[in-house]
Amino acid sequence: MPVVTREQAEQYQREGYFFLESVIPEPALAALREECMRLVADYDRDMEAKGISTQGITHYKKRYFISNRSTDSPIMTKFLFSELMAEICRATLGETAYLFHEQYVVKAADTDSKFAWHQDSGYVGHYHRAYLSCWCALDDMSVENGTVFILPYSRDGRATADDIIDHTVEARTNDMVGYKGEDPGDPAIVPAGSIVVFSSRTFHRSGPNMTDNYRRCYLAQYSAEPVMNRDGTQLWGRAEPILRGGERMNAPA
Repeated sequence: MPVVTREQAEQYQREGYFFLESVIPEPALAALREECMRLVADYDRDMEAKGISTQGITHYKKRYFISNRSTDSPIMTKFLFSELMAEICRATLGETAYLFHEQYVVKAADTDSKFAWHQDSGYVGHYHRAYLSCWCALDDMSVENGTVFILPYSRDGRATADDIIDHTVEARTNDMVGYKGEDPGDPAIVPAGSIVVFSSRTFHRSGPNMTDNYRRCYLAQYSAEPVMNRDGTQLWGRAEPILRGGERMNAPA
C-alpha cells in the first residue's frame, strides 16, 4: 500500500497540506533523535564560547534551528534519501525532485518559544516555484508542547494559492511574519514518527513549549527544480537530486 493516498495528494494541491501518522520507522526515528541532541549540545557550546544568546532565529536554551548538517551525518542522509521521502516527493512534486534544505527545529521547555505565522517561501524573499516541506515529528506532538499549526489555503485570505505574501521581521525574535489574521489554524496533534507535509506557500506557526521536555522535529524540504537566488546567478539552497524520471537517486557520495 502506498504511504500517500490519492486523497492526501489531492488535499495537498487543494489546501496545501496533509498529515502522515506514524510512518517513520522506529530505528530511523531513534537515530534522528540522537543526532538532534548531539547537535543541540554542539550549538550550546558554540554560543557559550561566543558569549551570545541569539544567533539568527535560534535563542539559547529556548529554541534551535540547526540547518544543513546532513553532509556530516550518514544517519540524516540515509533518511533524507529514503524511499519514504522519495514517495512523498512523487506524490506532491512529481517525477523530478531535489533536496533543497534540511534542519532540526527544537523547542526547550520555555514559555517564549513560539514561532510566528509565515510561509517558508517568505524566507526566500523572491518569487520561486513552490517547494515541499516535510515536518517530521520526533516526539508526540500536542498544543502544550508547541506543535505546528497549519492554515489551509481556503482560509488564508490570499487571491491564489501561488501568492507569496510580503513578510515583515519581528524585531524581538527575528521571526518573519506573513499572516496577521484571526484564524488560529489547525494543530498537528500527531504521534512521534509522523510527518506533516505542506507546501512552502502554506502558512504555519507554532506555540510555546509549556512542558518540561524538548519538542523536536526534523524539517526536510524538497523542490521540483533548483531554487535560485533573486538574479538567477547561483543556488539559493541545495539542489541534490532525489528523483529523476520518478526513480529514486542515491545520496551524494
